Amino acid sequence: MLRDLGTDFVAVLQFTSELQQVSAFDFSRLLVEEARMRLLVVGDDFRFGRGGEGNIEVLTEIGSELGFEVIAVPLLDDGSTPVSSTRVRDALQAGEMESVSELLGHPFLLRGPVLHGDERGRQIGFPTLNIGVSADRWLPPNGVYVTKAFVGDRVFNACTNIGIRPTFAGDQKLLVETHLLDFEGDLYGELVTIELVHRLRAERKFDGIDVLRAQIQSDLAATREWFT
Repeated sequence: MLRDLGTDFVAVLQFTSELQQVSAFDFSRLLVEEARMRLLVVGDDFRFGRGGEGNIEVLTEIGSELGFEVIAVPLLDDGSTPVSSTRVRDALQAGEMESVSELLGHPFLLRGPVLHGDERGRQIGFPTLNIGVSADRWLPPNGVYVTKAFVGDRVFNACTNIGIRPTFAGDQKLLVETHLLDFEGDLYGELVTIELVHRLRAERKFDGIDVLRAQIQSDLAATREWFT
């Protein structure tokens, strides 16, 4: 999203135990020396550096010494409570996708390539895209979700299952599987982005394939109704 806004370069630093021990001054000096930083924009509750020593006041003093300006941006709120990553995570863990969308300002996104799976969905009449999502990605609770899927310039209404497929013995690997409504074809290797907009139900084990098939039909009907 930052790149889409025209940013030339985006760097993401992993918060390692080594980085945790770097002082606020040393980290600021690193940005000045390596990135020629002249302006730093942060939220007004921002803290950084070893032990959280670098608050806005400290950062401003460091900026005066090292030659960069600091701008503190007031926190966004929803009328009463600041919008924070903690609130987003709590809503996501509860499966409250509408709240997540409201807090983020856009639906929660997952992105990954379409991988080859065991084609179990195809075998029971509901082919799915097995989407490769990185293992460190935050996910909502296992269950079935109303989603939109984006493949290149194409957009599909879709239904997505996140879970371990407990109906099938031996399946324990967490999978993200998306069924595109009214689509036939092969998308292996394509990069897919899905928006999770509503949670239909929790994942559960069914007493046989026929019962599972009937539930999937119900889930797809509910997904169609959501988009009408």
